[in-house]
Amino acid sequence: MRKYNHKDIEKKWQKFWKETEIYKTKDDWENPAFANAAAGKAKYYVLDMFPYPSGAGLHVGHPKGYIATDIVARMKMMQGFNVLHPMGWDAFGLPAENYALKNKVHPAEATEKNIATFKKQLELLGFTYDWDREVTTTDPAYYKWTQWTFIQMFKKGLAYESYEPINWCAECKTGLANEDLEGGMCERCGSVVEQKPLRQWVIRITDYAERLLKDLELLPEWESSIKEMQRNWIGRSEGAEVIFSVIPVKTGIPGSPIESGMTDVKVFTTRPDTLFGATYVVVAPEHSLIKNQENKIENLEEVKEYIKKASNKTDLERTDLAKEKTGVEVKGLKAINPVNGEELPIWVADYVLSGYGTGAIMAVPAHDERDWEFAKKFGLEIKEVLKGGDVTVAAFTEDGEHINSEMLNGLNKVGAIEKISSWLQEKGLGTKKVQYKLRDWVFSRQRYWGEPIPLVNCEKCGWVPVPDDQLPLELPKVKNYEPSGTGESPLVNITDWVNTACPHCGGPGKRETNTMPQWAGSCWYYLRYIDNKNDKVLVDKEKEKKWSPVDLYVGGAEHATRHLLYARFWHKFLFDIGAVNYVEPFKKLQHVGLILAEDGRKMSKRWNNVINPNEIVAEFGADSMRLYEMFMGPFAQPCAWSTKGVVGMRRFLERVWNLQEKVDDFQANSILFNILHKTIKKVTEDINDLKFNTAISSLMILVNAMSDLESVSKDIYEKTILLLAPFSPHVCEELWQVLGHNESIVTATWPIYDPELIKDESVNIVVQINGKVRDQFIVPVDITGEEIKKQALESEKIQKWLEGKEPKKVIYIPGKLVSIVI
Repeated sequence: MRKYNHKDIEKKWQKFWKETEIYKTKDDWENPAFANAAAGKAKYYVLDMFPYPSGAGLHVGHPKGYIATDIVARMKMMQGFNVLHPMGWDAFGLPAENYALKNKVHPAEATEKNIATFKKQLELLGFTYDWDREVTTTDPAYYKWTQWTFIQMFKKGLAYESYEPINWCAECKTGLANEDLEGGMCERCGSVVEQKPLRQWVIRITDYAERLLKDLELLPEWESSIKEMQRNWIGRSEGAEVIFSVIPVKTGIPGSPIESGMTDVKVFTTRPDTLFGATYVVVAPEHSLIKNQENKIENLEEVKEYIKKASNKTDLERTDLAKEKTGVEVKGLKAINPVNGEELPIWVADYVLSGYGTGAIMAVPAHDERDWEFAKKFGLEIKEVLKGGDVTVAAFTEDGEHINSEMLNGLNKVGAIEKISSWLQEKGLGTKKVQYKLRDWVFSRQRYWGEPIPLVNCEKCGWVPVPDDQLPLELPKVKNYEPSGTGESPLVNITDWVNTACPHCGGPGKRETNTMPQWAGSCWYYLRYIDNKNDKVLVDKEKEKKWSPVDLYVGGAEHATRHLLYARFWHKFLFDIGAVNYVEPFKKLQHVGLILAEDGRKMSKRWNNVINPNEIVAEFGADSMRLYEMFMGPFAQPCAWSTKGVVGMRRFLERVWNLQEKVDDFQANSILFNILHKTIKKVTEDINDLKFNTAISSLMILVNAMSDLESVSKDIYEKTILLLAPFSPHVCEELWQVLGHNESIVTATWPIYDPELIKDESVNIVVQINGKVRDQFIVPVDITGEEIKKQALESEKIQKWLEGKEPKKVIYIPGKLVSIVI
């Protein structure tokens, strides 16, 4: 018998797979390459979150999710499913552009080179990807349909131009959506983000907030933690929007307007029942009231100075409950409490955010901790309206009977909210409202490397979309693409591209120079895999009906409130305009636990702890690495890399390889059949449940049992190889051929367990006395409970402990133990 040589075997079978195109997916549902295709012709769409091709290439942590989906894909193929398992590249955006700038190379060149590196590394691991369906977000033939979808959103009023303050990263020199922040910092570079007024395009994802929330109930196979993260991010709250009239007054003379006319400030509150306890109003530093009423603000310079300081703070810093509250009274303006006509002071304070609610709050310090601290610091009135606590000591935030509240006195929270909400609506002073924490999606990036936004600005017609027959609007090829940092895209300097004719009237127009965010192209790529060469529509609807939704989607949990939220929104919009058949894109979702370095830290060049998969494959083989990454621990949990662990998997594969010497045609004993069929059941169920580590454990038990025998039946060995094939396909292909099969193992039929053969013939019974184990024995499975109790009591070991005493209780737990109480 020749020695197991992983290099020769893996090279041989990867060449075979490529030449035979065995993993090419057929849309006609009839693939003659699969001997068991008649098993149902059911589809299975298994998908990885596609990578952005960074210059560093893959480290051993990156392929973990890819190995998992490949294992599932291979088993499904062997079970007779028509499997779609594609791969592509998320190649636009800041990571690719920053890498190109750092290495002084054009992003297009850098991306092409990086994709080639990634692809070569992935091919080393023997994945079942159908490379004919490969997509790249930077391909004009692809982003034509990203642009087309944006135009449909623009036509429906979902995409709009805005000048509101947004998150600005000075380091990345671009605006960011809330979803691009982590702890108030730029997710990409970790820099502090400031609020900066900027012209940008925004998408009304908030129009879909309720559906995005409600339709989570349609996803029973999503992890509950991911769904909860989305619920919290969307942040639904019920309450009322209350109108506070704002009047200009002479400071120190309450109730004395200096000129006629009033403006309004709208306040969203979940507790309109506490309106009678409002003693001041707070607006966010970015609130339009300040700018609109500048000529009436008596301490304008003081207010402006405060606003300037607030702009340098992150949202996290501003809302930190532990931080000392700061603020400035807006002198010269007062707010009128709609329920009693009281004039309330208006303050500007950074603990109120413009991005949540209306950017203004009514402060009820007696019953809100932040308001109480603010009021105490600045000597503002604290008015109790709920009975139950001492508001001179601390805010009372529990429910209680209403007092000092006129029409609401004596009512509880629920009754009071209903009554005051109806009253406000009847008087035209407010309305019931549902509010979301989710903000509209800031869609513009002031960078070069992104999809051009397909709009033209005409002096006569305004913003006009590029006609469909002129798509894709290609990104111009330029030498200099450094970000301007001024809030304008580098594209503004390419005048021959910017200046164009209005598509509507033919007059002079200018193209939009901001580009789309990286998230745009990744919102819908799973659809393009289905029909990646179609130049007529985004995806053929009949093909999409057959393949969608994605049956299994695997990727990082960090995308729960970014990519996954954006993709669900994008898909729902495509559903609304009739482009797709289903309301949700992903049926089952599973996140991947990180593989940390051997030192327990995240793999990074900074720590010099990165392990290159090329080196592991070269030394131990792709099959050993695949097997190890699935055996490290539960799939969703982080775990530290250990090269010794790969060595262990290599030795296991050598044991499997060496078993071929024991193969005989004899009939295996019943115990081995029992272990085999238990293993078939366990491996099948565990792969479906993504419990790869326990599936491998059961295979090890089977191989150990086989190793203890002098000979092993060919049938049992073959079935063992079939079960191992999704994990370590190269060596299993070779062994399958050694066993006399001419076809690829992936076209073989997946084993099915026999329920009769997984039944145990005997069982081990543990005997306890007062909770301590005192004996154990093996009995046939068909013995009665009474016989087992009798055998336990007659045992010499048990008799010794009983010392002639009669037990108070004898309890039998079927198939496990006898518990004796004395």
